[in-house]
Amino acid sequence: MPLRRPEILAPAGDLESLRAALASGADAVYFGLDDGFNARARADNFSLARLPETLCLIHRAGARAYLTLNTLVFEPELPLVEQLLRGAAQAGVDALIVQDPAVALLARAVCPQLELHASTQMTLSSAEGVRFAQRLGFTRAVVPRELSTAEIRRLAGQTQIELEVFIHGALCMSWSGQCLTSEAWGGRSANRGQCAQSCRLPYDLVVDGQPRDLGEVKYLLSPKDLAGVRAVPELMDIGVHSLKIEGRLKGPAYVTSTVEGYRRWVESILAGAPDEAQLAKDLAGMSLAYSRGFSHGFLAGSDHQTLVEGRFPKHRGLYLGRVQSVSGKEVRVSPDVRPWTGGLGLEADRPGAPVGPVSSPLKGEPTPEVPEPRPGMGVVFDAGAPEDKHEPGGPIFRVERQGQGWVLGFGHPGPDLGRVAPGQHVWLNSDPALTRRVEGMLAAGEPEGRIPLELTVSGGEGAPLQVRARAWGHEASASSQMALAPARGAGLDEALLRDKLGSFGGTPFRLATLDRAGLVSGLHVPVSELKALRRQLVTELAGAVEKGPLRTVVETPVLEPLRASLAGAVKEGAPEAAAQLVPMCREDAQLEAVIAAGLPEVELDWMEMVGLQRAVERARAAGLRVTIATVRVQKPGEEGYDQRIGRLRPDAVLVRHWGAMMHFLERPEGQPRPVLHGDFSLNVTNSLTAAYLLGLGLDTLTFSHDLDSAQLDALLSHAPAHRFTVALHHHIATFHTEHCVYSHTLSHGRDFRTCGRPCEKHQLSLRDRLGLDHPVIVDVGCRNTVFNAQAQSAASLVPRLLERGVRRFRVEFVRESREEATRVLGAYQELLAGRLSPAEAVRRAAVHEQFGVTRGTMKVLSPPAPAPR
Repeated sequence: MPLRRPEILAPAGDLESLRAALASGADAVYFGLDDGFNARARADNFSLARLPETLCLIHRAGARAYLTLNTLVFEPELPLVEQLLRGAAQAGVDALIVQDPAVALLARAVCPQLELHASTQMTLSSAEGVRFAQRLGFTRAVVPRELSTAEIRRLAGQTQIELEVFIHGALCMSWSGQCLTSEAWGGRSANRGQCAQSCRLPYDLVVDGQPRDLGEVKYLLSPKDLAGVRAVPELMDIGVHSLKIEGRLKGPAYVTSTVEGYRRWVESILAGAPDEAQLAKDLAGMSLAYSRGFSHGFLAGSDHQTLVEGRFPKHRGLYLGRVQSVSGKEVRVSPDVRPWTGGLGLEADRPGAPVGPVSSPLKGEPTPEVPEPRPGMGVVFDAGAPEDKHEPGGPIFRVERQGQGWVLGFGHPGPDLGRVAPGQHVWLNSDPALTRRVEGMLAAGEPEGRIPLELTVSGGEGAPLQVRARAWGHEASASSQMALAPARGAGLDEALLRDKLGSFGGTPFRLATLDRAGLVSGLHVPVSELKALRRQLVTELAGAVEKGPLRTVVETPVLEPLRASLAGAVKEGAPEAAAQLVPMCREDAQLEAVIAAGLPEVELDWMEMVGLQRAVERARAAGLRVTIATVRVQKPGEEGYDQRIGRLRPDAVLVRHWGAMMHFLERPEGQPRPVLHGDFSLNVTNSLTAAYLLGLGLDTLTFSHDLDSAQLDALLSHAPAHRFTVALHHHIATFHTEHCVYSHTLSHGRDFRTCGRPCEKHQLSLRDRLGLDHPVIVDVGCRNTVFNAQAQSAASLVPRLLERGVRRFRVEFVRESREEATRVLGAYQELLAGRLSPAEAVRRAAVHEQFGVTRGTMKVLSPPAPAPR
């Protein structure tokens, strides 16, 4: 089978970047509204009022427009979301990129034909999870960046949904939709487009309670950027529909270099002659526009030695060499091998580390061609702390070749060369030639001739010439004023029709096909008639194409009827008479504390599943109802985790991802289904999503950690409170990451096969700038969860929640001893029984009180200024 030509999907954070994407040949662009609800709130974004104008610009360039409404929605915001959806559908967006099921439900009610793409924020990591999205009406899934090409192939073979894959740009350290650092540490929400970029901050490694000096390596959670060029041939063979470039916070030069580079690479692969030389040049342009160093990401599978470089969190560009000497305003630089072997990884600096790049299933590394430095290019020196905003660097004024190296001359004021010393690394980090080229492209005006148009010509002697045109699902017809008459010469042959009727210069169209089978040969009309027909067709089709797909938009309000319909599908359940304290244990000692406390139910989150059966048996022997928590993420090929839980026949399952939910909801008829509790990781923040999930068959839901007390109260005004669980006490799970800190820092292994399992011998924590140690715990899939150092409590809300009808209150443990767990359980038992005030319960449990994002446990220093994405 021939390879599928994938769509090149470009980011557009502002109008200039949008125009750059279109000029560079992007097949589609994605962007957000400044009204909110998009995952890049700090981008300039676009206004709803000018959306029709923006879409006309995109469609004239022959591109599709995808609007990002890809954040969670709070209850009071649902009416506004309905308005935005109606405006987007009327303006003619081609598709919506969505995270919250409520947005999908509203979109289907407002405009049933509106195309829906499931954001990577939905964490659709398995075919079972994709089935949930398809039930909601999604036709495309943006797969998580943690999937390898082999896993994407497996997913594609298990579902018919279109797949969109991130191919280039910044990588998130946490699984998208599962990062809660911004809530815990910054008082804002990544699921609301306000990521504080905690992964780009420095951390110290703490091993078994003792700090370990890693030298320059401080950025243990800051991954290099993705350059998935080597995966493109396989993704095309798989049949992936779209290659997505990250970068709505980056400028036109970045957009141009990436779109053009990937477009050329795809076209050379389709032609059967992959152009490696051009690829190296294009990667150099991408690096100079923005790069923290390139890697395959996870497309080649896990490689814990190359994903994180660890020495800087921001743009570096292309490595030029090392400083040999400094004299006045001149710096002598010698070329050098890349400064860190093994893909710039930490491993190369430790004794006994392997030399050279780690082997990869993908052929070759994404290696740019380093150009000769030229006057005007920018350089930066590795001098001082990586977070230094004033590190030495600036434009080169003069370049002199000297042997294998260069003498770089700088002007006034120029960089502070007093801070530059021999041995430091030198990076090329900008090229004004790229900026000038982009400016020239934008000055040239809108691209033309991008939309393929089909012409059908028919007619006979004495009748008018009939022309029908089709483009992008729209049709237009026109008839000549004069009748067809016998020609003296060749008449309306194909060459004449293509020249006069199909010449679409200066328009968005290009002639794709010409069908003249219905035209009697040897006939003629004046050339002026052909030109008039062409102008008429272009005017009619251009207007239709600019407006986008034909759709029916419901003008009457849909929110309340939809809410009532969803609520009607929820089976009534009798509320518990008394409040229940539901402890979650992760270790045997905590389980023993629960048994001793005389509680009736326990949730077991045995993250590595080692000893899980024994824990289930111990809890049952003590007379407890047993709930088993699923893993938080499940990839293709990991379906056995849920099957293993099912074989233990728990009383209930705490489902943490859409795939697990569907696995247990879709049990074959006759097989008993356990009670199903939805955990916080399903990200339920409003009554529409809640009612939909309860209607599918979930028995309870856990409120999302994105909610504060006011937003939670608003949700409860439209939802059955007794069907919810509140995290009363917990160490919030901040990062949930595919990258293994244990393997990266304590072994030479690239994955679980070669790491030697240091997680079985040691306990790691990450120490932040405030001196707080955040535990790092490994699960059965070798994924790491970084738990917040300080516990959080919703004790102050308990009286109000009890009054509203909430009956399930969860207490979660991480590394607490039996004594600590006993103290915490006792405090909250007394609180729920009304024998202890919230303040006293908090004091006894010795926790920091917080619910949701109302107060953070770690302040982000002076207002947050995250690194660019």
